[in-house]
Amino acid sequence: MLDKMSPNQRLIVAVLLSVVFFVGYTAIFPPVESEVVEDTKAQITQSSNVKASSESAVNVEAEAGHVILASERTSSSDLVRVTNENFILKLDTLGRISSKELLEEKFRDKEDNHAQLIPQTGTKPLYIRFRDENLNKEASSVAYTTDVTEVNVDGSAKTVTLTQKLSSLSVTKKITFFKDGHYDVEISLSADKHYYVYLGQRPRVNEDEQMMTVVGAMVYTDDELVTIIADGDAEGRKSFSGVELISAFDQYTATIMYGLAKDRNVIVERDRDDNPVVYFDGTQNLKFSGYIGEKNYKILESINPVLTNAIEYGWFTFAAKPLFALLSWLHGIFGNWGWSIIALTAIIRFVLYPLTYKGMVSMQKMKDLAPKIKDLKEKYKGDPQRLNQATMDMYKKNGANPLGGCLPMLMQIPVFFAIYRVLLNAVELQGAPWILWIDDLSRMDPYYVMPVLMGASMFLQQRMTPNNFSDPMQEKVMKWLPVIFTFFFVTFPSGLVLYWFVNNLFSILQQFIVNQQFKNAKDALKAAKVEK
Repeated sequence: MLDKMSPNQRLIVAVLLSVVFFVGYTAIFPPVESEVVEDTKAQITQSSNVKASSESAVNVEAEAGHVILASERTSSSDLVRVTNENFILKLDTLGRISSKELLEEKFRDKEDNHAQLIPQTGTKPLYIRFRDENLNKEASSVAYTTDVTEVNVDGSAKTVTLTQKLSSLSVTKKITFFKDGHYDVEISLSADKHYYVYLGQRPRVNEDEQMMTVVGAMVYTDDELVTIIADGDAEGRKSFSGVELISAFDQYTATIMYGLAKDRNVIVERDRDDNPVVYFDGTQNLKFSGYIGEKNYKILESINPVLTNAIEYGWFTFAAKPLFALLSWLHGIFGNWGWSIIALTAIIRFVLYPLTYKGMVSMQKMKDLAPKIKDLKEKYKGDPQRLNQATMDMYKKNGANPLGGCLPMLMQIPVFFAIYRVLLNAVELQGAPWILWIDDLSRMDPYYVMPVLMGASMFLQQRMTPNNFSDPMQEKVMKWLPVIFTFFFVTFPSGLVLYWFVNNLFSILQQFIVNQQFKNAKDALKAAKVEK
């Protein structure tokens, strides 16, 4: 059954087993993404081969004021090619961004092709849909013209002007492209008509390799509220104002639009697959900006600091953001993300040292008291009240806390998940080498060396950690836990396995120090008794 589990399921089971048997609680589940607000969920994807029935088209039109699915039946050809050393972007005859290909070697799909960020099906960025169906029908069949068919933006920014001549209206799109991947848009109409501009469908790059990541749409407003609408979870039509940015994203890349007026009405709709569709109201003269590319923190910050909010960390954003900032700072020192992860692990262990030390000491004391507790159970076999009182008195006398070993470990779980979210969402790790055969920290170890080392370190840590299991079955499961974890971590990103492995090494060192301290204390006590 285990080999049929998805990476998501395997992570859940791994964490669950570790907490149940290692910490002693019944179940600790990985968190549900809190930003996936159920009453505002919706998505960007529309499939071009979906055949909308007349009934569904009427429903969508009634809610949104226009037939969303009609846009899927339009066809076009490429009109303008925008090139750069890092990407190739194309505009089509419907005035849309029809494709963007990333040329860097780290952006390869599973067939080893350059990553394509604009799916072939569904709505595309900058698509304009008029509310008037007759006008929209004409606009869907009349091609835009352009003042230039090819531009290069390796140097200064370049502007492309697209024009569409309709029977009663002229539409002009002036799009200025920049080297870093962002663009500025000016849309002007010869007459005031009601229309909508689409954000476009989210990128779909290596979806089968994504683990525990939310993909879909994001709306970030000026009150710093992040609304995440996951694929498959959209529930009807929602409107937003005061929007700072809208994003359609996958694990490492996103299609983003920003710089909208505060009173601009942004709408999140759903398609027939309950995926979010994002668009906003247009005006006769409209200006905004966009970006399509990797969610690289430094790139987004250099374009506009508000864009860094498009990097989604889930429930643990409050801890993940400062951890990523620290990791980036360490990378500036070491120049290597692998060594930066090791340094970050060391800093976290140092900060948590008092907490983990207290837990380890408590576990040692509980181990030493185990025989005496057993004697108390025999002595007060038929009197549970006196047994409980005697047990608590013994704990108090010896400074032991039965929860002392559990609580510190439980408190470390949020730190682990925050680190997990950072390492999972950091596109900076994509294609980033560490040493020897680890040439991409965002991918699994091809030779399984790191997971095996992680399992071996976990086994050694387990052997060194005192325990007082009274249940033989629980003890057997604990012995197999390193093997189970090794199996689970085989497909995990190397960066995450590296963190866990180094974390185990620090735990082993810390456990050795505590064990040695207790041994020295016992030896000193024995020596004192001999002298007497």
